[in-house]
Amino acid sequence: VHLIPVNPIREDGLNPKSRKRIMPDLLTEPPAVDPVYEAHAYCNIPSIAERSMEGNAPHYFKLVSVQVLIRHGDRYPLYAIPKTKRPDIDCMLLPSRKPSHPQLEAFIKHMSKGSAAQMDGSLSSLPRYPNHSLCEMGELTQTGVVQHLRNGQLLREIYINKHKLLLRDWTAKQLYLETTGKSRTLQSALALLYTFLPDFDWKKINMRHQWSTIFCSGSCDCPMRNHYLEEEQRRQYSLRVKNNDLEKIYVDMAKIVGIPTRQLRASNPIDSLLCYFCHNASFPCTKTGCIGMKHFKVIKRHQLEDERERQEKKLYFLYALLATHPLLNQTVNRLQRIAEGKKEEVFVLYSAHDVTLSPVLSALGITEARFPRFAARLVFELWQDGKRPKEHFIRILYNGADVTFQTSFCKDYYKRSSKPMCPLEKFVNFVKRDMFLVFNSTSYYDACRRRPL
Repeated sequence: VHLIPVNPIREDGLNPKSRKRIMPDLLTEPPAVDPVYEAHAYCNIPSIAERSMEGNAPHYFKLVSVQVLIRHGDRYPLYAIPKTKRPDIDCMLLPSRKPSHPQLEAFIKHMSKGSAAQMDGSLSSLPRYPNHSLCEMGELTQTGVVQHLRNGQLLREIYINKHKLLLRDWTAKQLYLETTGKSRTLQSALALLYTFLPDFDWKKINMRHQWSTIFCSGSCDCPMRNHYLEEEQRRQYSLRVKNNDLEKIYVDMAKIVGIPTRQLRASNPIDSLLCYFCHNASFPCTKTGCIGMKHFKVIKRHQLEDERERQEKKLYFLYALLATHPLLNQTVNRLQRIAEGKKEEVFVLYSAHDVTLSPVLSALGITEARFPRFAARLVFELWQDGKRPKEHFIRILYNGADVTFQTSFCKDYYKRSSKPMCPLEKFVNFVKRDMFLVFNSTSYYDACRRRPL
């Protein structure tokens, strides 16, 4: 047997050799893409305590702001496989049931009070925590709540206990909180905040509602963004119809459940199957047979191939630049205000979806990152240089790994500098100017309307 050395790939999907400051990880993963391994990583089942690189900086640097973009936690499927029994998952929160968290019981009690919070529009009518004995479509599960209780606890230990970003007498003005209008994103935000804040006080919680999943606020009119998204969807379709193994699996599954293949494909079976997989439940059976691991592996493998081709073809990247500019622009403007000495909105939480996080990672140039798992977190840290107080730097972390120097705007800086971070102005220039170069434009408005040559 010839042993071929392979670079270990970390749990967060990053090659440790690509970034010297990432902790060495002694656990090596399979060298080939293993759909079952990837599915486990996506489920993100709470088990061992997570190690993270958040809050790491030379002692003379001061942390002045943290902005966090999360994907909601584990949820019930959004689609059902026709003519099969729905996964039998309980969405009542029970501290005695695994996975659990030491603060789950207190969280439930606190959430049942919640009348003093300020919630935008329709958010006030959403439940503060999941509470159905059989989960509803898209509902956050107990696993999803625990994932974000753990996220909040981890960030609290670093940013509150160690770096004192917020003190006991924190005010509502120091927070900026925004979520889409889904119960799973609101509840994920509340779970994270509950274990993160020095003292969870409903009177200081002002949750804003974002109607757009890409958080484009008042800048959503962008015809070319829609054009690139349609082109990307055509690419996806083309890859799918070329995959003979995938087609055979769909035909086989359609026979098992007794529906036309086209109808099965439209029901997006991977979403449902991932729920069975993440909750260690048996895949559905009918009188004709059972959907099994062979079906799951082929569909999941195709999903991974699709992600890989998506990186290569660049259509998604062009969509991502236009889709994420409003959110990144808001982020940059806030960081600039704080660098100038403003003390408001020092902690920001956007509670969102995979379709929010994925384009942000792509636009920033973080191509090695895995597709956003349940309860994924992307963190922007702003640091002040204690020796030169006018100088500010950012660090970007994805699921605890430092990805600052994988970004397109800071790759070259890393080669020339000994600083462990990226100058804030590099990020500002990227968002205000360089994002549009590929469109031969100088502004978001122009890039949104300029047809490609």
